[in-house]
Amino acid sequence: MRIVMIGSGYVGLVSGACFADFGHHVTCVDKDANKIARLRAGGIPIYEPGLDNLVARNVAAGNLDFTTELSEAVGAADVVFIAVGTPSRRGDGHADLSYVHGAAREIAGALSGFTVIVTKSTVPVGTGDEVERIIRECNPAAEFAVASNPEFLREGAAIEDFKRPDRVVIGIEDERARAPMEEVYRPLSLNKAPIVFTRRRTSELIKYAANAFLAMKITYINEMADLCEQVGADVQEVARGIGLDNRIGGKFLNAGPGYGGSCFPKDTLALMKTAQDHDAPLRLIEATVAVNEQRKRAMGRKILAAIDGPVRGRTVAVLGLTFKPNTDDMRDAPSIAIIQALQDAGAKVRAYDPEGMDAARAVLSDVDYASSAYAAAAGAAATVIVTEWDAFRALDLARLKTAMADALLVDLRNIYRPAQAEEAGLRYVGIGRPNKLDDDEELSGERRAA
Repeated sequence: MRIVMIGSGYVGLVSGACFADFGHHVTCVDKDANKIARLRAGGIPIYEPGLDNLVARNVAAGNLDFTTELSEAVGAADVVFIAVGTPSRRGDGHADLSYVHGAAREIAGALSGFTVIVTKSTVPVGTGDEVERIIRECNPAAEFAVASNPEFLREGAAIEDFKRPDRVVIGIEDERARAPMEEVYRPLSLNKAPIVFTRRRTSELIKYAANAFLAMKITYINEMADLCEQVGADVQEVARGIGLDNRIGGKFLNAGPGYGGSCFPKDTLALMKTAQDHDAPLRLIEATVAVNEQRKRAMGRKILAAIDGPVRGRTVAVLGLTFKPNTDDMRDAPSIAIIQALQDAGAKVRAYDPEGMDAARAVLSDVDYASSAYAAAAGAAATVIVTEWDAFRALDLARLKTAMADALLVDLRNIYRPAQAEEAGLRYVGIGRPNKLDDDEELSGERRAA
């Protein structure tokens, strides 16, 4: 199959490289000439484990190439994927479809012979109808079908997700699209990956429904963590206790500072707005969006409350800036609101992240960036773990304590057991865990009463 991927960002580049690895010929198109030049030179504009080798291997094999010229590539294509950005629109929170509509107009003028146009971008219900209308209006004689094929890639594990998916969802209205789409994904038959064909609007909604449910699950366990702190329960044990129920499952039940990234924030907001426009408001999703937004700033207040004495002028070390490990993505990362809350209180922030510091510089100001976790902690009033990078899972806690001015570890990902930190001489504050001092005082009171 000859495949064109319009958009060489995260989704387009990963998907294009994986399709090429299946043996298809893939041309990735992007308007950003600098990005295309970098890709042609062997550079990768995003951080995703294994992507550099995958791209290099398929470029060398002749299965993958890059261009800024859309017309020639589309004219020779069997299938054209639209994988451009759909950010939240300023002012109302709806998905901004201007890039999708622009791509549809350019595709229309370049079509030659029957072609399947596929929306790979995350788009609201009805976008495929509009893409079809635009192409039909721009080129009435064109032979084409429009399909929906949402992506379900996790940043940091995108290649594995693409090659061994839980499911592939394809929405079609024209049966002529079925055979080409089956051929595109035929290599996955070896892994027995379920391919689910639906109507196009159903496919578009599946992606939003899936992300909103996962975001709601994260928000649920975060609120449960707050309750655990108040009643003396342990949220990790609660999560395990409910996650062992197969109807619930243990994934996405890790309490933390809130969700971020390129998908959950904008997709929950877009779904919420779509539902409101159709007079079918999703109250659970509305609450999810509101609670998550408030939580990030609340984590900053949690850190400030844990620090002994005044904060102004003192240094707080922040470990982890990206919204999750194994990516350099800073979009809607909890670290942004947390750091801003610390700075608003007068704290100085020194941060370290294995991959995200260059991206962080574009969205955070007045932050001192360190060369390691221990360098970040030097002289700090507190060290805060915000992102659970593997590099932070086996820190020498005694060394960390020695480097710090005050021995406070705030673990917003519950990486460490409180006893581990206390053995190293650190005062430990986690998420959704009972305060050890309160437990000891309660026990002492019980003993006195006895």
